[in-house]
Amino acid sequence: MRKYNSSFKTAFISEEGSKLRNNDYFGFVELDKYACYVIADGITDMRDSQSARKAIEAVISAFHNEPGISRRKVGRYLKYANRELLQGKSYEKLKASITVVVTNYEKFRYGYAGNTRFRLYRDGRLILASSDMSLSQDLVEADRLEKDKLAKHEERNNLYSYLGKAHFRPAISKKKKLADGDIITLYTRGIWENIDEGELSDVFAETGNEPMEECDKVEDLLLSRQPENLDNYTFAAIYADKVFTDPNRKKRIRKIVTVILVIIILALIIGVAAYMWRRNRRQTREDMEQCFANVETYIEDNNYVRAKEECDKALELAGKLRDKEAEKRYNNYLICLEAVLQADDAYDEGKYEEAEDSYLSAKVRARYADNIALAYIGGRLGQIERYEQVFHNITLGDGLLERDSYEMAEQRYLEAKKDASAIYFTEGKQQALDALEKLYEAWGAAKDETEEQSAKQAADEAAAAELIRQGDAAYGEGDYDGAMVFYLIALEKYTKMEDAAQIAFLNKKIIALNEKQQEVEARMAEAKVFEELARMYEEQGDYEQAKLQYQYAKAVYEELDKPNKADEVQGKIDIVETKKEKSGEGAGAGESVGNGGSGNSGNKTVSGNVR
Repeated sequence: MRKYNSSFKTAFISEEGSKLRNNDYFGFVELDKYACYVIADGITDMRDSQSARKAIEAVISAFHNEPGISRRKVGRYLKYANRELLQGKSYEKLKASITVVVTNYEKFRYGYAGNTRFRLYRDGRLILASSDMSLSQDLVEADRLEKDKLAKHEERNNLYSYLGKAHFRPAISKKKKLADGDIITLYTRGIWENIDEGELSDVFAETGNEPMEECDKVEDLLLSRQPENLDNYTFAAIYADKVFTDPNRKKRIRKIVTVILVIIILALIIGVAAYMWRRNRRQTREDMEQCFANVETYIEDNNYVRAKEECDKALELAGKLRDKEAEKRYNNYLICLEAVLQADDAYDEGKYEEAEDSYLSAKVRARYADNIALAYIGGRLGQIERYEQVFHNITLGDGLLERDSYEMAEQRYLEAKKDASAIYFTEGKQQALDALEKLYEAWGAAKDETEEQSAKQAADEAAAAELIRQGDAAYGEGDYDGAMVFYLIALEKYTKMEDAAQIAFLNKKIIALNEKQQEVEARMAEAKVFEELARMYEEQGDYEQAKLQYQYAKAVYEELDKPNKADEVQGKIDIVETKKEKSGEGAGAGESVGNGGSGNSGNKTVSGNVR
């Protein structure tokens, strides 16, 4: 009745921070004789990752099936969780950092992998802590990084051990004795990246009786920092208010010693045979694991022949151990390796189409073998694609040669030769050289027949070039219509000559000329608007505005290099100036104009403003 003769309190917080989902998990179970507390932090970019949850469920399940506090059992809990993540079905590998604490309410042991953290506080002081399995932690231990810089170091999440790794190596502590009032804390990187060790120690320097109060203090401290990109954070506190004390401890120890002596005697009788059997089996498993490790090493070195040999050995040893799981995995590796070797054989024999099909088949098989050799397969497929490009250029060159397109055929053959040389493709390079030799023989025979055509083409090219020059001159003088005529005639000539480069060049010039003409037309239209406005103001007698609008129009014509139009507008400006002056004289005179009449009727006086 250990649980009921002790007092353990547990509380935790777990939030998503500024992320969309919380990929942290904390779980615990307290049985009559043992208790287990687990925290996990999912290592993945997937929003709905189940890594941490699956890891905790696996540890709790293994603990339920075989509760205990021994190093072997703690290691078994962690390795079982690792296998569950390795076998998890997901388009992204499942990975997590984890820390497990098991206790018999009197002593405890912890195990971990990754960078979730364990801390033990006693009488307000930190007395025991786990170490991150990261490159940053190694730098701290080597005195190459200050400890208070670890939380922000760029390599703090570069882990060398974590759940979901093929060669899993967790850290497991020695068994430690608990004391009344001890506090165990577990937390993820969302906490330690934003709160340093000293601040956490201050929180637990003076504590109350309820662990939830300290959890809330830690969360308040974290949120008060207002970090811009707060990761998921989980913090758990386990208060050992009263640890178990066994009243029959001495008697039980004497009894245990007696039983141990008996067991030792019995063990000596059957130990030799059992030892030999276990040693052979252990050696077989070690040999199997070593063979498979060799498989992975040879795959990394692209030595697939030796990799297959080692995989055959590993599969045979797995059969002797009757390890169905290992047999299935090694068999998947073997099938993939055989597909790669079959593709390599076809590749070495120059059967590139067959090799390509085999590599694609191996690529599919790799999905069931931890995606091994994908880079190698991709490289070979890329190489085959480049080989096929060499043959493709040679084939195109042959077709062009049949149609007497010697220059284009030469270009294809030279491209094939260049590509083959770049990738050290001897066979393709030789084929390209043979094709070039054949081309030059046919080309030399045809040159005599085409001299007259070449001379004519040269004359046409010279005439077309002169037309372009004349068009450029007209363009420079602002004669855009004349330039367009020259360009179109030159384009017709180059089209007949099938000169793609000059056709493209002239098309660009024509497009640019069209754009220039459209721009000139738009500006001319703008000037006409100014003239029309000026005319309207002139009719209304507002000569000042009329003059201003005419000046705007004149400025546009001068900008467009239209001197005739500018002079014409200047004439209108002069007329407006004259009208303006006359208008000013009439308004200021106020003179009387008399008209003679008959008899003694006198004179009539008429005054008015002239506009």
